[in-house]
Amino acid sequence: MTKAEKVQFVIDTLEEIYPEIPVPLDHKDPYTLLIAVLMSAQSTDVRVNQITPLLFKKADNPYDMVKLSVDEIREIIKPVGLSPMKAKGIYGLSKILIEEYNGIVPKNIEALETFPAVGHKTASVVVSQAFGIPAFPVDTHIHRLMYRWNLTNGKNVQQTEKDAKRLFPKEVWNRLHLQIIWYGREYSPARGWNLDKDIITKTIGRKSVIKAYEDNKKKIRK
Repeated sequence: MTKAEKVQFVIDTLEEIYPEIPVPLDHKDPYTLLIAVLMSAQSTDVRVNQITPLLFKKADNPYDMVKLSVDEIREIIKPVGLSPMKAKGIYGLSKILIEEYNGIVPKNIEALETFPAVGHKTASVVVSQAFGIPAFPVDTHIHRLMYRWNLTNGKNVQQTEKDAKRLFPKEVWNRLHLQIIWYGREYSPARGWNLDKDIITKTIGRKSVIKAYEDNKKKIRK
């Protein structure tokens, strides 16, 4: 298979498995998505989806959010982890939105990246999922799978994002990054991975990854 054929195989397979793609984080508008994505850093979507309703009941817009203190926000979001940093970020970005953007979340990545506690991945998710602007946010699942599929050297997430954007057509980025995340969780996890169920890696995977998997399997059998 050529590189182009592998890329097409990934797109076609994921489209077949995930014709409908649920967005992992519950939200109702760009602001609540921004807050949910910020909260999801080093946490799980399931945990974030349990906590955001409690926070949004008190404040689901920047004007209400700044009426809460940083400590009040931290107390509510404590279960998602890293709450001191995240609470400061939520309060700080809400203040900036009011003072500089009339309370409206900007549509460009560069502006979002200037907000406290908002990195490139968070900004990319927001423009992609809230505004439909093509972006390719790379999380741990995408980073792992792009390496397993031999579509990047796995050096770092920045390189993986560059390779993904170079290889995949721009018009599929927004769907595809979500499809890869779901696929990674269901068929190609970091732990408890069963290659037989992972059709994409089985078909186009990096030889060294498949060999390491088989060697490990033999060890377990012994």
